[in-house]
Amino acid sequence: MNDEHTYQLLERWHSGDEDALGRILERDLPWIRRRVEERCGDALRRRIDDEDIVQEAMLEVLRYGPRFLMSDRDQFRGLMVRIIENVIRGQHDFHNALRRELAREKPLPAQTRIDLDPAARSVTRPSQALDRNEREACVRLALELLDREDREVLLLRQWKELSFTEVGERLGISENTARMRFNRALPKLARKVEQLETGAIDRALQNGP
Repeated sequence: MNDEHTYQLLERWHSGDEDALGRILERDLPWIRRRVEERCGDALRRRIDDEDIVQEAMLEVLRYGPRFLMSDRDQFRGLMVRIIENVIRGQHDFHNALRRELAREKPLPAQTRIDLDPAARSVTRPSQALDRNEREACVRLALELLDREDREVLLLRQWKELSFTEVGERLGISENTARMRFNRALPKLARKVEQLETGAIDRALQNGP
């Protein structure tokens, strides 16, 4: 479903329009909440019912995650579902704390946007690759699509710059396990980044390669 309003709403929100954020939530949150509930088991479903963590997670992503633009409403919803499901299945508070810390300590310029519509990007910038800030934003968005173990080890090692010993202590695993987990996670992240950069959104939202 191509919906120009999705692109416009995201663009307005990234420019500071709170009404646009309210409109996004009003329009898409009920569908996203139902889809997340369908994909989660009974225990997680009860947690969703007890706490409105779907809305909280969606707000966290839109407020503190990398800024992105896309026209396809179905893909936008799918992106939100995948990220929110990853948050809920992982350590919710730990994930949000790391995202906020990354946004605060290593902020991207306010004008940085990732345009996930490759056709539109090729018209406006036909001969240019993503610049450094855009690529960094793309990497951060790709991180949101990884499973919890991969995401956590990459954030702790690459962005917090902890040693493998410290990473292992934080995650309750050995230094060697932390190193192996990190080495397995890097190519997964690279594949997600490539998929986002080339507009292969549906592939990026799938588990695995």
